[in-house]
Amino acid sequence: MTATIRDQKNSPNRDPARGIILVVDDNPANLQVLSSFLDQSSFEVWATRSGEKAIQRLDSDHLPDLILLDVMMPGIDGFETCKHIKSDPRIQDIPIIFMTALSETAEKIKGLRLGAVDYITKPFQYEEVLVRIEHQLKLRNLTKTLIAKNAQLQKAQTQLIQAEKVATLGYLTAGIAHEVNNPINFVAGNLNFVEQYVQEIVDLLKLYQKYLPDPPLEIKNSIKTKDISFLLNDLSKIIQSMQVGTDRVTEIVSSLNKFSRHRETGKKLANLHEGLESTILILGHRLKANGHYRAIKLIKEYGELPLIECYPGEINQVFMNLICNAVDAIEEIQKNQEFEENSKYLGVIWIKTESIGERVILRISDNGSGITEAEQIKVFDAFYTTKPIGKGTGLGLSISYQIIVNNHHGKLTCHSTQGKGTEFVIELPIQTN
Repeated sequence: MTATIRDQKNSPNRDPARGIILVVDDNPANLQVLSSFLDQSSFEVWATRSGEKAIQRLDSDHLPDLILLDVMMPGIDGFETCKHIKSDPRIQDIPIIFMTALSETAEKIKGLRLGAVDYITKPFQYEEVLVRIEHQLKLRNLTKTLIAKNAQLQKAQTQLIQAEKVATLGYLTAGIAHEVNNPINFVAGNLNFVEQYVQEIVDLLKLYQKYLPDPPLEIKNSIKTKDISFLLNDLSKIIQSMQVGTDRVTEIVSSLNKFSRHRETGKKLANLHEGLESTILILGHRLKANGHYRAIKLIKEYGELPLIECYPGEINQVFMNLICNAVDAIEEIQKNQEFEENSKYLGVIWIKTESIGERVILRISDNGSGITEAEQIKVFDAFYTTKPIGKGTGLGLSISYQIIVNNHHGKLTCHSTQGKGTEFVIELPIQTN
């Protein structure tokens, strides 16, 4: 059997669906015969005569589907070549079948432990070689299919969780807003009458003081005991404080309604600054100092933004997730320090918005704990979290990514330096087609 050694050359009779085989053998005769057999079996064959050249050949974007690797070679032998391949995440999943004249069990175990999937013993039985190759390629294709299906299932699961989370959050905030709205309207409405009635009583008392400047001794003693002047002055201040409080609650209720946007279906023109302010108001308690954490400074640099065509409730959920993550990152540093009022570390969150061309850019950054480069690669994966056990679900950023990228055709990127902080950048088109 004669054949020429091929290096990424196509045969007109080859079925490209059969796959690409990289054959590595320092014996020219073995290489030629095996390459010819595989070529006639409708495989695309790449051939090299050393481990070094095989590694160089794999340093490209176009990769083989399987590697036939000789064990005994000068320079880098098959075991070292296999070890190098399996240490590279880009190529480590390519199945390797060793070719060897060695029959010792220890050698076979060594190769399998390094990551090889099978052995072919020299001299070759070519039909056996073909069956083993076809078997491993079938396994690899099934594995790829399972990985793809699993990714689809995870994506579908994330989308279902996202939809349920958005709906639940919307109904929750809407329900709270509705329940609080009625009593607060009652209180706010009656405060006006209370202020009016109190003022009328105060005016009446002043008339009594004017026309009855010398009341009986019992009334004089009561006035001294009650400090009527202080009570009258303070009563007005109390009513004003109550009015401020009810106005604040009314503002929160309005923000809850804006945040949930539960009555809206489909995309709407929305003011992103309004959504940010609603989210900040709801998260206001997390920015304040308490017994465990110092107050977090919020810096807003809002540019001129047009109304954006979007799903407002979903966008507000993204704001909620990103700002909460920023607070968590800052608290992570604070809890690792002894709590001191005069501590030099001050947690800061920056929110910056701008409009560039047909897109708007929103940046939410912090000077918190930050994350590593390796973590940044996986930060948008479903169920991946850098937070302690029980602190995060690993869904917030994944859902945010789905909302921005899939639902709004935008971009969501992360830039971080461990120990210095993190920035999330949202890019949204002003209009979606």
